[in-house]
Amino acid sequence: MTNESSSDGRYAPLPDKALELCRMTGAPPRLVAHLTLVHDAARRLVNGVHAVFPALKFDEEAIYFGAATHDLGKTIHSVELSESGMLHESRGVELLRELGVPEDLARFAYTHNNWTGSVSVKIEDLLVALADKCWKGKRVTDLETLATETLAELTGIPQWHYYAVLDDLLQDLASDADARLEWQRSFPLI
Repeated sequence: MTNESSSDGRYAPLPDKALELCRMTGAPPRLVAHLTLVHDAARRLVNGVHAVFPALKFDEEAIYFGAATHDLGKTIHSVELSESGMLHESRGVELLRELGVPEDLARFAYTHNNWTGSVSVKIEDLLVALADKCWKGKRVTDLETLATETLAELTGIPQWHYYAVLDDLLQDLASDADARLEWQRSFPLI
């Protein structure tokens, strides 16, 4: 498999390690395309946050890797490639660990959709979760609120300021969701 899902240059290519994991797990083309889109959205989100808050520190590479691998559990629970489900989340963490991915990176397979309740999440988890929603134009108020609260706690900058910035960034990312959805659908499901 080549990184065909990003060969047209519209979207940032998957990191080499993520692409290798896609190969190892037999990820179908549409899943690779999805991972490419979420990875690209995460890069755009991180770049946008850094443009406004250059002193803010977080693990960019972990975000990019997490966005590029968050749904690999769907290679095991393949019905979730076309139907909603959550089995791929915990199984994805196990799969990534079995493939030698450290826990601090494998966790994104679970936290990308489990960022509430008793789960301890970091800003990196929240940015991956935001990328996984906004690439397709979906806005999740509770997630955005938690992200702005977390950013405010990390920096001491008022939450409303982060909300205004995130709102603009997410709106911009969501604006071309139809084209991304169409691009993803152009790849075979299996």
